[in-house]
Amino acid sequence: MPISVVEYDHDWARRFDAERALLERVLAPWLHGGVHHVGSTAVPGLAAKPIIDMVAGVRDLARARAAFEPLGWLGYAYSPHRPRAYRFSKPPARHWWECTHHLHLTEPGGDLWRERLAFRDALRGDAALRADYQGLKLRLAQEHGDDITAYTAAKRPFVARVLARAGIDLPDRSPPDPSASPAPPALPARADPPEPGR
Repeated sequence: MPISVVEYDHDWARRFDAERALLERVLAPWLHGGVHHVGSTAVPGLAAKPIIDMVAGVRDLARARAAFEPLGWLGYAYSPHRPRAYRFSKPPARHWWECTHHLHLTEPGGDLWRERLAFRDALRGDAALRADYQGLKLRLAQEHGDDITAYTAAKRPFVARVLARAGIDLPDRSPPDPSASPAPPALPARADPPEPGR
């Protein structure tokens, strides 16, 4: 499936608001810091892959494992990611392009929390930066065809530069360690990881 970066759609904000309302109810026992729209669909005017990326803050990540089952009721499937974050995709799908939503649970102030919100805010606040990023994404989508891993890796230097201006160093990321944050057996794990929300 070729990587598809499409024009900004005002419906993305509405879709996020609807999903946030569901998540706030389901995650209420663990939620701390709110549910935030991140990634390119959260930046008005920016072309994006049409997947709603979200990050939700939780008081205690270990205790938030109890949220896996209710998230499964909403159609979210867990897949391993960083040691200090849980990642889910909706609906459960074999391929990233079949997903409509991505969700990370993490503690506010952690690396993923700071990176996603800072990058979103930088793009929202700088039209020239937004245009540069859009141009890069469109070019990389053509260059990499259906190779989402190469597409994501090629965006990383741009993301790192933007975050560095915000005082955030983007560390090297090893491939996810499935044993770092295992899923309960009742939830399906994805066959391939979704593209990170940027």
